[in-house]
Amino acid sequence: MPSPGSALLVQQAIQLSVAPVFLLTGIAALLGVMANRLARIIDRARAVGREWDALDAEAVEAARQEVASLERRRHLASWSINCCTGAALLVCTVIVTLFIEEFLGADLKWLAGAQFIATMFALITGLSCFLAEVYIATHASRIDAQVFDSRRAAGSPPASLHNAPAAPRATPCVRQHTDALETRN
Repeated sequence: MPSPGSALLVQQAIQLSVAPVFLLTGIAALLGVMANRLARIIDRARAVGREWDALDAEAVEAARQEVASLERRRHLASWSINCCTGAALLVCTVIVTLFIEEFLGADLKWLAGAQFIATMFALITGLSCFLAEVYIATHASRIDAQVFDSRRAAGSPPASLHNAPAAPRATPCVRQHTDALETRN
């Protein structure tokens, strides 16, 4: 049977590790979002690749620009996942350090503090990469609602999400960012 002193040590170690465990849960949620975005980027690149041969010259150029944007986004999403995974691993080392400190009675607060600072740097880097990926995604295309309204007024059937083209088709509904800038100026 464990002594009352050892039970108190375990209780204190668990109390110390509660905050890092909540941080670990938050990072896990972020990783889920980031992994989902990466999967969607890869799916979109595969869809463009499947339709490549059927594209006309104008659409091929638009597809090339989209593939370049997708590759940059893929790179940033991958780095954000790598950095946040590193942050999660560092949180785990913080928890282990706190338990070792309690059980061995060693003064490892400096090590836990250094690990926590490294965790924050990794998390900041991962979130910065994620922010850059989202920025590229939101500025790569422009959705023009007026074109949808004009199609409806002309009697064109509404496009279904299930039969919409998977690759860029030089459609006026979604234009590359450069076209949107030219229109605004």
